[in-house]
Amino acid sequence: MGGDHTSNACFEGIADREAVLMVKGDCVIAGVTLAQKIFHHADNSLKTELLVNDGEKLKAGAIALRIKGNAKSLLASERLVLNCMQRMSGIATLTHRLTEKIKHTSCKLLDTRKTTPGFRYPEKWAVAIGGGQNHRMGLFDAIMIKDNHVDFCGGIKQALDKTKAYLEQNQLDIPVIIEVRNAREIDQVMPFSWVKRILLDNMSPKILRENIDRIHGEFETEASGNITEDNLVSYAETGVDYASMGALTYAAVPVDLSLKAL
Repeated sequence: MGGDHTSNACFEGIADREAVLMVKGDCVIAGVTLAQKIFHHADNSLKTELLVNDGEKLKAGAIALRIKGNAKSLLASERLVLNCMQRMSGIATLTHRLTEKIKHTSCKLLDTRKTTPGFRYPEKWAVAIGGGQNHRMGLFDAIMIKDNHVDFCGGIKQALDKTKAYLEQNQLDIPVIIEVRNAREIDQVMPFSWVKRILLDNMSPKILRENIDRIHGEFETEASGNITEDNLVSYAETGVDYASMGALTYAAVPVDLSLKAL
């Protein structure tokens, strides 16, 4: 016998109840729109009233939404809503804090594919809610030539020649990003003007600035690798266009939320 034994034991038939979702820590809230969809999917008779919008800065004690309807449906979907919103709000809060630190620069903060399996879309949604920008969603919406691609192909030129041929043969119009490790590899990319962005990997801010000067605005630039909250500003101030941080999704601390019966 399956189902929610606890609710089956506590409620007979259809018992309407009401609850609110309480924020228990200061945060940038994210996932209220998703919560509404989850409740509706669980039981389209549940009535959800959103009291805040995704992206609002809230203080502990704030009420994010009100939910009313069948108690069994409400309680069956409670944990999924809280899990999603706690995770998303943690990511949005961290992203907002970091974007505020570099708002005096032209650098934009990017997420990566270092996401929770099966939960990439909500996590990247949370990054956008927090003020960051989304990198590629998967392997299908951009070409990113990393060091292993280059080494397996035999070099920068070989990898880019093969990529150009592949794009033409398949009539694809998707951005191409290529990772470089040093100034020599930058020089090898420079003749390929159709490349959208050069990803400068694992470079100190000093070396990064020198290489950005070398590129001289001919390509978008992205810094990646070993970028933390402590050193983010020094990277952003080099003039790089983008800084990508896997920590936006894998290191964010969930926000404490709870559903309270009225």
